[in-house]
Amino acid sequence: MKFMWQLFAIFYGTYGYQPIPRIKECGVTCSQGFHCKHQFSMEAMNSFCHLPPDSLTPVNLKNMKLGTTMKCEDHRRCSLYLSVKATLQLNENTSGVLICYFLMFTQKTKCVKVKISRGQSAYPEGNKVKIQFNCFEVSVGQHLYLTMTTIPYYCGVKQTQEYYVEDCRNSDVGENIPDCFVSKLAYKVDRTRKTISVNISDVQNIDCYVRLCHQRFVCEDVAPVTLIQGKDMMKSASLQYAQLLPCLCIEVWPAILDARRMQLCPFKNDTKSLWDNIVYQPATQTLTWEAACPVHVTVSLCQLMKINDQCVDLEGTVNIAAEKVKYSRVDTHPSLCIKFVTENNVWVKCPFNHGKFQAWKMQLAEVGPHIEVSFASPFEAEFSVLVCNRTNLHSCNSTRSPKTLSLGGLNLSSVNISGKPCSSNICIKGWRTDVDYSVSLYVCDLPCDSSTGTQEYYEYSLSILSLIAFLAIFLIMLALLGHKLLSDNSRKIHEEKSVLHMITHR
Repeated sequence: MKFMWQLFAIFYGTYGYQPIPRIKECGVTCSQGFHCKHQFSMEAMNSFCHLPPDSLTPVNLKNMKLGTTMKCEDHRRCSLYLSVKATLQLNENTSGVLICYFLMFTQKTKCVKVKISRGQSAYPEGNKVKIQFNCFEVSVGQHLYLTMTTIPYYCGVKQTQEYYVEDCRNSDVGENIPDCFVSKLAYKVDRTRKTISVNISDVQNIDCYVRLCHQRFVCEDVAPVTLIQGKDMMKSASLQYAQLLPCLCIEVWPAILDARRMQLCPFKNDTKSLWDNIVYQPATQTLTWEAACPVHVTVSLCQLMKINDQCVDLEGTVNIAAEKVKYSRVDTHPSLCIKFVTENNVWVKCPFNHGKFQAWKMQLAEVGPHIEVSFASPFEAEFSVLVCNRTNLHSCNSTRSPKTLSLGGLNLSSVNISGKPCSSNICIKGWRTDVDYSVSLYVCDLPCDSSTGTQEYYEYSLSILSLIAFLAIFLIMLALLGHKLLSDNSRKIHEEKSVLHMITHR
């Protein structure tokens, strides 16, 4: 039952009328008898910590509580601040606290150092000091993490808490924070005309500005700012864009001084257009890519394979980039491409395969006891060729030293390889050596030496003829032996008949 009441209190405080405490000025305060001063710091929370002395324990820093406060210049012009409270057991090993908050959406961090010193008067509860700091300005509905450590930072003496700032569903926030005045924004994209129609409702007769911008460190203008008057029945504007990009945002804010701005970035998943900005400079043989928006991507040069359309990374070309990548002295072969890998997808762009760049070629021919490897190129180039053992579809280990040759434009140059290698795993590999990044061409499954085949055929034929001759001689001998046996048998039969005839006539 207690849990249900706590849950109800959180829900009502976030979405109900639970009033936000007001402050006149932000700052830092300490318990009576202590002096505090704060200084914002650009440095993030240091991950390195010191071993705490025996007198220091994790309970020296405790009871951290977070809350939202509101500071108003006048009616309906208020700002939200994060209030941080904690208790520190001050001693000779600590001089204050470091407070940092981390915004989940923007990944930004902000820190403040609070230095504490003892006053002249006696202070209650020994060296225990209560600290309150409320100068972290926050926005409606922000999700953040806050961490507090001692100065210096001792291992284990740390407080961390997650916090959600109230959003516009809290009535006090909705009625006094300019971010909430524009509560509904709708848009429609006309890709033919390259326009975005923006419609705003619930602006309560307040003039509003609307614009398109590219979100980088700040949102940079890409189109003029348009004023939408609160008295207009149709609160809409048509905004022209050049290209739909993931960092293209719609920004709306009330037409009042220092008003907070509401952003909507509806195209953040449309990253396809980011990979088109590839430029090749023939004079310097330089290939560059620059993103129109900041993006976390892994970029590499790769060779597009004909067998399975897989693009195999070239060694030493992988870069983790945010905006720009540059490769110098690049081969313009049509199968040389750029691969972009993000968390969600993979894109391959081949800037030389549209017909404007002619490819160099490698050919093989049998010339006597050698294999002749020739290269044809429409431009001056240098090539290397070697015999190698194929380990898989995309790699080959060399078995001999490479041979190098050069040729001018439209010329044909060749090199002979002796021995006529013959094996299903033996390949001839060729590539350009006058550039830093080149594709490699392979010719594998080389035909075996024809003379070797003829010799084998001759030896095989000779064996067959010898066998036939042996069989013929054997059959002739059998025939002669049979004839002799038949003749002897006939002679004996004739002699026996003669003897029998003589006996009979006596």
